[in-house]
Formats: sequence, structure tokens, C-alpha cells
Amino acid sequence: MSNKLHIVSLGCTKNLVDTEVMMGKLQNFELTDNNEEADVIIVNTCGFIDAAKEESLNTVLSLHDARKENSLLVMAGCLSERYQDELMEQIPEVDIFTGVGDYDKIDELLIEKKSRFSDEVFLIDGAERVVTGSSYHAYIKLSEGCNQTCSFCAIPSFKGKLNSRNLDSIAKEVEGLVAKGYWDFSFVSQDSSSYLRDQNIKDGLSLLIQRIELIEGVKSARILYLYPSTTSMALLQNIAKSKIFHNYFDMPIQHINDDMLRLMKRGFGKDKTLEQLNYMRSLPNSFVRTSFIVGHPHETQEMFEEMCKFTAEFGFDRVNVFSYSDEETTSAYDMKDKISDEVKAERAQILGDIVSECTKASLRKDIGTTCELVIDGQSDEHEYLLSARKLIWAPDIDGEIYVNDRSIDEDLEFGKIYTAQITELVGDVLTATVDNAHTND
Repeated sequence: MSNKLHIVSLGCTKNLVDTEVMMGKLQNFELTDNNEEADVIIVNTCGFIDAAKEESLNTVLSLHDARKENSLLVMAGCLSERYQDELMEQIPEVDIFTGVGDYDKIDELLIEKKSRFSDEVFLIDGAERVVTGSSYHAYIKLSEGCNQTCSFCAIPSFKGKLNSRNLDSIAKEVEGLVAKGYWDFSFVSQDSSSYLRDQNIKDGLSLLIQRIELIEGVKSARILYLYPSTTSMALLQNIAKSKIFHNYFDMPIQHINDDMLRLMKRGFGKDKTLEQLNYMRSLPNSFVRTSFIVGHPHETQEMFEEMCKFTAEFGFDRVNVFSYSDEETTSAYDMKDKISDEVKAERAQILGDIVSECTKASLRKDIGTTCELVIDGQSDEHEYLLSARKLIWAPDIDGEIYVNDRSIDEDLEFGKIYTAQITELVGDVLTATVDNAHTND
């Protein structure tokens, strides 16, 4: 088999880990950014909501249109898993279909030139990955599947119930990556605060924190995707006490109106959600990120306005806004009182404008402060600017900082922690002056 590989990972960072496992199995291939010269093209798809499904299909079909003769086109991941029969019938352009169970068998599938859908969801456990996008940061997947029954979410229908990795498996992976020079880690799953609950361990994340802190060489860590009703105050306190895990709280609450939270089957009402959020916000150097859904069936104008008012007043650092997507297999799919696409789009725009102001307010608070940052490389904006991020921020999603000055003589290194002064906000990007290399580095 000829050996040029073009691979595309769509959707979330959990998908990215699975893509990196496929790359680990195909290291005899030469990676190419030019899909037109690739002998094998793999798209790891997302099947979460309509926009993601559309992006996945468009990506597959456009790559097919441009590919060379006798190349192999592989459609993998969540969309393939969720609609396997329909896709295999309707997209003859794809040579190999595979779902969410065979990432570590991708080399076999290419040799056999056959589609395969295993019954079990693949959960990384010792498989070699090719970490992409950074020389110092890696995502670590905690579990697959989800035990929640959120009204709008179809993921459990094709990813199944919660299936957690054991602590030894995670620690071993982190130790292996530290040995390769990685020191910053983001721990991810569908519902991270439920980690190990499938093994009858109630506060598994607290055990994870303790275990990761024992690994020499880990300098920085954060947890993504907490779920309100499985996040204990003890867990939040353990994050706050940690010297390695940042006070970084990513909890998608989806709404704040009590009736809507019940309809969404979110497990927690407004009061307890506020108690958690207020505690997170009260912690020193905390960073609070959330997500909201607009236009869920039965969302009244009053419910929406309550969410807007809350968003404007609370002081989130970052917020994602999603328009409700009507997904078969979910309980909301069968609800009446659906909101029109026009109203959903209007509400998403209104809330999006509020969120934009929240982000700028969060950034403005940083002006004049000293922070730890890490430089990732040259900025796309200008050759004299370096692209950096605050160490607490998650890569790629929380923004970048332009380093435009330094008060030290030494050349600045990529992937190294520095202390810096935040100087101003230009548009929606902070600028900074580097003072010195971090003493613990």
C-alpha cells in the first residue's frame, strides 16, 4: 500500500484523542496536508448536532471530489456509528466505514479494505498515540459514554453507558507522555465528574487529582466538562487545594431557569447550580466556563430573558452558545411546542452578543496583572508578535495573547512557562510583556 496519509479530526477533543490513536497505528504512513496526494484519507466525524453532522458530511464529500484515483477514503467516528446503515447505502463514495469501536484496528481495516463496526466503544488503554498540535500539552481521556439522560443529547444512544478507565491506565499514559516532554494536561470525557462512578467510586476525580500530583514532571492540569449534579463541593475544594490542577471550571449548565432545567433533565435546579458557580467564582484565580442552549422545546421568552440576564450579571469568563438541535432518540425530539428556526437564530444572536461582552469584561480584568503564560509560536497576526496563552486557559478554546515585548535579554522559547505583565486589550486579544522565565520551569 502506498503510504501518504491525510487525516481530519472533527468535533470535540475526545475525538482528537481517538484520531491520535489512529495516527499511532499508522506511523508507517507519511502524513500530508495535501489531500490530493494522499493514498489514504481518514475523516473522524462528529454526530452530535445538525451543524456538526453537516460539517462531517461536507468534509467527506469534498475530500472525495479532490482525491486521486485508487486512494482509500475512510469515514470513522460518531456520525458513522450513529447512522451506519443509512450512510453505507447513501454515500458509495466512501470505501471504508467504521464507528467508535475500532480506532486501534484502523491498520487492519486498511489492509482488509472492509467496513467494520464493533459492539464495544473503544476506550484508550495503553494504545500509542501521536499527540498533535503541541510539544508540551496533551488531552487525556478519562472515560467513554454517559449515564445522564439529558433531554437534548443523543450521545448515550451511540456511545453507551459510562465506562471509566482505571487510575493506573491514566497514570501510566501521563507518565509516558511526561517522558516524551509533555507537562501540561487537560482531562476530558463526556461527564468528567462522574469518573469511576460506574465502578462504584463516588468521587473518582478527587482520586485522579491525588494520583496525577504524584507524577513528577506534571506542571499544569485542568479538568474539562463537569456535570452539575455529579460535581461535589468536596471535588471543587480538592481542585482548589491542588498545586497542579488550576482553578479551571468548565461546567456546561445549559440553562438557568428552573422549569427548563427540569425539562432538560439536568438533575439539578437553579439554586444548587448557583451555589456551585458562586463557589467556583469565589476561588482565587478561578476561570469559569459554561455552555447554554437556546430554543429548547417549551422555552418561553421569559425563560430566555432570565438566561440572558443571568449571563450578563454572573461574570463567566467564557460561554458557548448552542441553538437547540432536534435529535432523534432524545426525549426532547418527541416534545411539542418546538421553537422555530428563526426564533432560535434570533435568540442565539442576542445571547451571543451578551457573551461577547462577558468575554471582553473577563479579558479587561487581566489588564495590569501578572500571569504565567506559555508561548506557542509565531503569531498569525504579525511576524513580530508571538502567540501565547495564559497557563490556566485550555488550548485553542480560551483565546490567545500576543507577546509584543520582553524585559529580559534571552531569546524566548516555545513551550516554556514565563511570567508576564498583561498590558492592554486590542480588539478581543490581550497583549503582554514577558518579564522572566518561570522559576519552577
